[in-house]
Amino acid sequence: MISELKKYFPMIRNREEVLEEINNSVLLSDQYNNWSTDRQQEFLDICTGVRGIKILYDSFFKEIMNPEYAPERMNDMLSIFLNKKVKIKEVLPVDSTRLGDERNLIMMDIVVELEDGSIADVEVQKIGYAFPGQRMACYSADMLLRQYKRLRDSKKKKFSYKDIGKVYTIIFFEKSPAEIAEYDDVYIHRGKQAFDTGLELNLLQEYVLVSLDIFKEIKQNESINNKLEAWLTFLGTDSPELIVKLISSNPEFVPLYNDMYELCLNTEKVMGMFSKELAELDRNTVDYMVDQMQQEIDEQKDVIDEQKDIISEKDRALDEKDRALDEKDKALDEKDNIIDELRNRILELENGNR
Repeated sequence: MISELKKYFPMIRNREEVLEEINNSVLLSDQYNNWSTDRQQEFLDICTGVRGIKILYDSFFKEIMNPEYAPERMNDMLSIFLNKKVKIKEVLPVDSTRLGDERNLIMMDIVVELEDGSIADVEVQKIGYAFPGQRMACYSADMLLRQYKRLRDSKKKKFSYKDIGKVYTIIFFEKSPAEIAEYDDVYIHRGKQAFDTGLELNLLQEYVLVSLDIFKEIKQNESINNKLEAWLTFLGTDSPELIVKLISSNPEFVPLYNDMYELCLNTEKVMGMFSKELAELDRNTVDYMVDQMQQEIDEQKDVIDEQKDIISEKDRALDEKDRALDEKDKALDEKDNIIDELRNRILELENGNR
C-alpha cells in the first residue's frame, strides 16, 4: 500500500525496505519480534506513511518540537493556545518537587520559561482518566514553587514577590475525562482565579485544557479555517488524508512532518522511541487499572458503610420499639396488679357482709 504522504515526503520507505533493515539486524529483529502483531503493524504503518505519526508520543513530540532545536515551533504553538505572543527564554528541567509518582498517566511534559518570566508547563494525558482539578492545581503549585525558590536563591535580598511571573498549565487530552467530556461542544477551556466582587489582583496561576478528541468529533472532515485549528489537527490526527489537508492549507507544518519522516529513516532510533512509548503506555494502563480498581473498592466500601449505617439505624429503631413495648408491658402488668388488688378487695368486702 502506497501512502498518499509519499507524494509530499519522498523519503518515506515501503514496507519491504523497513522489514529488510530490521531482519538484517539481530538486535532490531529481536526487538521487533517482542512486539505484538498489532504493535508491529502500527510501527510499519507509521514508518511507511500508511498512518501518520502520533505527534503526542513523548519521544516524537520532544524530537520535533524541541525548544532548543527549533524554538519557533513551540513559540508559535504556545502563542496560539495562550492567546498572546510568547517567546521561550529557556527549557527548565522536569525533576521538580512533584511528589511521588505524580507523572503516572502523563506521557509527556515540557517546562519552559518565557521571555516575560512566566512559566509554561505543557502536559499530555493519554488515557481517559479521572483528572481532577486538585491534581491540576498541584501541578501548577509545583511550578510556582519552583519559580519562587529559583528567584529567591538567585536574587537573595533583592528578591520580591513581584518578580514571580505567571504559571501556565497546558494539558492536552487525547481522551477527555468524564468531567470535561460532558462539554461535548467545547474543546478548549481556559481558566484562572478570580474574585466574585470584580477585585483584580495579579494572581499567577492559569490553565488551558485542550480536548483533542472533542475537536476531532466536532471538526471531522471539515476544512481547517485558522491557525488554532491547524495546531489542533497537527497534534490530534494520524490520518494521512487530514495531514495532506493540513500541509496543503498550512505549508509551515511541512518541515515538522519532514523532520519526522527523516527520523523514521533511522530505524534503530525510532524503534527505541516506539518501544519506550509502548512501555510507558503499558505502565500507565496498569496504573490506570489499579486506580480504577481502588476507586471501585472505595465506592463499594462507601456503599457497605452506608448499608451498615442503615442497619444500625434500624437496629436502634428496633431497640427503641423493644424498650417502648417493655414499658407498655410493665404498665399493663402494673394495671393487672391494680385490678387484681381491687378484685381481692371486693371479694373481701363481699365476704365480710355475709
